[in-house]
Amino acid sequence: MLVYAIVSITLALVFYSIGVWGEKLQGVLKRWHLVTFWVGLLFDTLGTTLMSTMAGSGFTLNFHGITGVLAIALMLFHALWATIVLLKNDQAKRNSFHKFSIAVWLIWLIPYVSGAIFGMSM
Repeated sequence: MLVYAIVSITLALVFYSIGVWGEKLQGVLKRWHLVTFWVGLLFDTLGTTLMSTMAGSGFTLNFHGITGVLAIALMLFHALWATIVLLKNDQAKRNSFHKFSIAVWLIWLIPYVSGAIFGMSM
C-alpha cells in the first residue's frame, strides 16, 4: 500500500505542477489546465487517504496534518474556481488566474515536502 500511496502523491505533484506551470507559461487558463488540476486533486486525495489508512490514526493535529488539510481544501477551491472561470469565459480572469494557481501550488508543496521529510526520517 505504501508504494501506491507514494505513486499517488507523486502523480498529484506531476499533474498539478504541469497544470499550474503550463497555465503560467501559456498566460491563460485553458480546459486542459483544469483537467490537470482535478486529476492532481484526485491523486492527492487518494494518496492522502492511503497514507492515513496505513498510519491508522487518520487526521493528526500537527504541522503536516494541518497543512495537508489546508492544501487539499485549497486545491478543491482552486479547481472549482477554475471551473467557474472557464464556464463563464471571463477573459480577464482567465488571463490572471495563474497568480492564484502559483500561490496554491506553493502552499501545496509545504505538506508534500514535510511528508517526504517525515517519511524518510522513519
